[in-house]
Amino acid sequence: MRELIIAFGLFLFIEGILYALFPSKMKNMLKKIDTINESQLRVGGLIFAIIGFVIIWYLKK
Repeated sequence: MRELIIAFGLFLFIEGILYALFPSKMKNMLKKIDTINESQLRVGGLIFAIIGFVIIWYLKK
């Protein structure tokens, strides 16, 4: 459970840094997301989830 909380904190940290350093680029990126097909977003999210799982699995091994 501790690792999950650390991972969530790291996620929030990275998101916050991106918005703090590049606010206009983040706004543009969020506007572009509306033009992407839902299936493409779903596949991209699944790919990132698998990559994240493999990284965690490799580090915990």
